[in-house]
Amino acid sequence: MRRISLSRTRAAAASVLTLGLAGILLLTGCTAGSPASQTPAAATPSAGAPTPTPVADGEDLTPETSFTPLMASTTTTPAPVLGTDGKVHLAYELLLTNAVSLPYAVDSIDIADPETGDALLTIGPDNTQSSITRLGDDAEGTDEAGPITIDQSETWIAWIDVAVDPDAVPSRLQHTANGAIQRPDGQTIPVDAVINTTTISDAEAQVVSSPVAAGDWLMSEGCCSNYTHHRNGFAPVNGQGLVPQRFAIDFYKVDADGVTWEGDPSKPESYFSYRQPIVSATAGTVVRAVDEFENSTSLPEPPPIPPIIETVGNHVVVEIGPGRYLLYGHMDPGSVKVKVGDTVEVGQELGLIGTSGNSSTPHLHFQLQTEPTFFPTDSVPWAFDRFTLLGSITERIWDDDLGLQPTGQLPFEAIDPSDRENEMPLDRDVIRLD
Repeated sequence: MRRISLSRTRAAAASVLTLGLAGILLLTGCTAGSPASQTPAAATPSAGAPTPTPVADGEDLTPETSFTPLMASTTTTPAPVLGTDGKVHLAYELLLTNAVSLPYAVDSIDIADPETGDALLTIGPDNTQSSITRLGDDAEGTDEAGPITIDQSETWIAWIDVAVDPDAVPSRLQHTANGAIQRPDGQTIPVDAVINTTTISDAEAQVVSSPVAAGDWLMSEGCCSNYTHHRNGFAPVNGQGLVPQRFAIDFYKVDADGVTWEGDPSKPESYFSYRQPIVSATAGTVVRAVDEFENSTSLPEPPPIPPIIETVGNHVVVEIGPGRYLLYGHMDPGSVKVKVGDTVEVGQELGLIGTSGNSSTPHLHFQLQTEPTFFPTDSVPWAFDRFTLLGSITERIWDDDLGLQPTGQLPFEAIDPSDRENEMPLDRDVIRLD
């Protein structure tokens, strides 16, 4: 694999000196000519002050230490999960904030294993504008090639899916931003620098059983590389930036030909998913059981965005371990069969699929999260203990648009059925559950 050279990061610090006074002030934190920047030739420690310990040259800074135009942080701890493509996926987000007074154009971001230097993923130049989007803008980005420009104080989100072989999962990920500072006179100053190194979770993905009745099911709006409203659903909640549906999947029942509804798409009973049983995918304790919302009345159109408390409609949350909760959402009114405090077993019925909450087409919203509430929470990966992979849907069709298609026939591409164990279905997979 290609190795990423970090030698340019030292040059980046030197090149910053050509920014001019405004850039120097921001990057050094000192004001030229100010008392803080002037040290007396023979400064004497004040009485009682400790004597400073000299630091040997070269021992106080690591070789990659440099001033960087960007500040970077992850929204979650990347956690590995094996997908149906045979790759272990590390799906997470990197927040990028421009900390200097001039725009910084990002040509690419390299993600590497810092232990070996092996390159794992490069964002850019062809996919920079689709994979890095400005906070508050449409997270889908654009298909245009070329750099994205982060202006002073702006924050952008890099949507990252590192896919590696199961025997090559690193323990850390190192992010290098490659780009240039844009001077007002039109000149550019190349600055490539390591902006973040993050540790990968050593926890294995939670293995669960099927949460629905036996049959064939479309796994819609799932992880990891496709743009979906789950994977790319950034939500600022209580002052914290979260992606609470990162590994969520919507379940739609289909027949053997990939048909998901017949008849009048404005009626919920036309959809094969409607009132299908929802069953507990694990043993655990019910910590939330809500059954107070009506189904959407806007079929086949998407419903108006409801208040935040109604987002997942009627739902059940089951605690399955410390900091691990399974959410089952959009249940039919009056169908919830459990209450808070109940102990449930694998396969026990929890309710029926409906369209309550922010839902039009009947489906089950399913996810593993770190909190008992839908907001705020983080979304973590999970895997099915067993299922059969039947194929995939070849085009993106939003959940809310299924009933707006001319017929219920989806663009299904079948494969030779393949039995799988301990894998997470990826977006648009069609699987058989028993």
